[in-house]
Amino acid sequence: MIARALTAALAALALSGPGAAQDFSENSEARSWNLFAEQPARFEATVVDILCEVTGNCAENCGDGRRQLGLLRSLDGVLVYPNKNSQPAFTGATVELLPYCGAEVEVDGLMLEDAYLGAVNIYLLQRIRRLGDETWVSANRWTDDWAENNPDAAGSGPWFRRDPRVLREIAEEGYFGLGLDRDAEIRAELFP
Repeated sequence: MIARALTAALAALALSGPGAAQDFSENSEARSWNLFAEQPARFEATVVDILCEVTGNCAENCGDGRRQLGLLRSLDGVLVYPNKNSQPAFTGATVELLPYCGAEVEVDGLMLEDAYLGAVNIYLLQRIRRLGDETWVSANRWTDDWAENNPDAAGSGPWFRRDPRVLREIAEEGYFGLGLDRDAEIRAELFP
């Protein structure tokens, strides 16, 4: 059910094209990632629960971090999907946006717009502030938040090699996600 609703939400985002032709780069201080079709974008928006916005299936406090959050752009009402924060890993932006659930904010980051590739209103959040605030907040809290929520996963190396959820999935489905038997066959083929 949730997967179907999320698919509907993403499809709705792709159809939210009226804002695609607009330029939001004025006054943006976003750092380039040198990604194809990236454009600096600074705009005002309301932080929303995407599932709630698209389907009406709403939860208190935007789902307390268990749902994907979005930006309902003030200028044109377009729903923007912030799928990354300013950190190197593509870890999402929900941790960054959750403290602003339902609030009017100003954001600065990179917009990915390329209809041919299907990238429409995809946003890489770099900084955020409530409307009226002068101080920007860097969107770089994800790994600190992950470490606080996973104290038993301390160690060196990338977080995903120690994440209990990732390790549980690998234990149940294998590294390739095709089941443990098929995983063993593939590893035997690749690493004789």
